[in-house]
Amino acid sequence: MPNLVTVVGENTHILPHMLKHYKDIVDKVYVAVYRQSDDDTILEKVEELGIEPFMVFTEEKYNWERVTEIYNAIKQTKPNDWWIVSDDDELQVYPEPIEDIIDKCERHGYDFVTGGFLDRIGIDGTFPKVRRDTDIHKAFPLAGFFRYPMSGACPNKVTLMKGYQNITPGQHYVGFQDGTNSWGISHPKRMPVEEVFTQVHHFKWDSTVMHRLMKVADIKRDYAYSEEYRKMYHAIRRSKYRIDIKNPEYYIESLQELSYIDYMDYSQWRDITEKIIKI
Repeated sequence: MPNLVTVVGENTHILPHMLKHYKDIVDKVYVAVYRQSDDDTILEKVEELGIEPFMVFTEEKYNWERVTEIYNAIKQTKPNDWWIVSDDDELQVYPEPIEDIIDKCERHGYDFVTGGFLDRIGIDGTFPKVRRDTDIHKAFPLAGFFRYPMSGACPNKVTLMKGYQNITPGQHYVGFQDGTNSWGISHPKRMPVEEVFTQVHHFKWDSTVMHRLMKVADIKRDYAYSEEYRKMYHAIRRSKYRIDIKNPEYYIESLQELSYIDYMDYSQWRDITEKIIKI
């Protein structure tokens, strides 16, 4: 089975739910804690959850280049292992057992598997408050594809990969030693999207999201993703602080009220896949 690596920063609300989601499909969990100052209490919050961090580092706010370095450094500790790379608000869902996917990759010489965001939101497009005892599947019953239409933020994700390959910032692509990356519909080291394209259920959209969007937009004004966050913030403001679930560009639909996520529940995944792989 693969290992799991994640970097935990400002928001720990989803973390226990994320770790519960992956616990039966990974071997070891590697949690890096990102403190944004010496006074940051994030480490204490993580330890309160009973999690022993693999690494703790202090860096300026929202330095995602440094986060990328940490992801790659941890994977390189076991370069020949397979790794799930997941932010702490992402729950990846595969169409078949992950050990079968890894076996196919090994037989065909693939080094990585990709997927795309499936945004999760509360009933009527609202932003739920999340606690440790929250059933996030019921709290976020709607799924869709609204982050990209709102902001142009990249929806592609590298989800499963060999440790010796490196990811780019945001975990959107694989960065190769010759300076190229895996952008594009196909790559010889990428498992074909026709066989596996991972659903990355994105639980970013909780009750704290507006505050976080504006903080990033204000602090990192000179970065491209600052403008993306600003666009998200203002789009949500225009729709009265909720997601417009009637917007046909967002592909919103309700999932079954299960205590887990089934790959086949979301009926429009093929349509969204075709959009994402062209971005």
